[in-house]
Amino acid sequence: MSKKDEFIRIYEEHIKRPGADKLLSWLCSENSDFFTAPSSTRFHGAHEGGLVEHSLNVYECLKDYLSRPRTRELYGMDYSEETIAITALLHDLCKVNFYATDYRNAKNAQGIWEKVPYYTIRDSLPYGHGEKSVYIISGFMRLSREEAFAIRFHMGFSGNEDKGLVGQALEQFPLALAVSVADMEASYYLEGSQK
Repeated sequence: MSKKDEFIRIYEEHIKRPGADKLLSWLCSENSDFFTAPSSTRFHGAHEGGLVEHSLNVYECLKDYLSRPRTRELYGMDYSEETIAITALLHDLCKVNFYATDYRNAKNAQGIWEKVPYYTIRDSLPYGHGEKSVYIISGFMRLSREEAFAIRFHMGFSGNEDKGLVGQALEQFPLALAVSVADMEASYYLEGSQK
């Protein structure tokens, strides 16, 4: 099963709220590069299809994190399958139509200069990172407050936001912490940087 097929299967199985079908149609359309886009320019998932791969990895990491008895019993992190799928699979929609391929000169193994492709940023909607994902999703379907904050603050303390604001959001919305942990686990341990 391809990563695209796996994403669609999980999405359709778990995300049922009004507008979800329209969002998936857009992701699958020629107006979106979600299934072919990289996840970054040179770090985790910096290859074709990296974005969908990263989204699926975050989904698996989030499910695993939330399955711990401690997260449910002590921290009260008990979320529906729909909420888990929405926050994990859609947290990086801000990267749809965000990257472009450009070329630069580099020496090959024989020491000969040649043009090689690399990813660059083409941000036509400069609206931040997590908040852009919330904005895009909200154009199709309604998010709960906790889902919106989880997606908005999924970068945790590694983003450019005011650290006090991040701490407050993670404290008030435990799902934000869980998505942030899942995102970091997927990014650093499953995907790593391209060397």
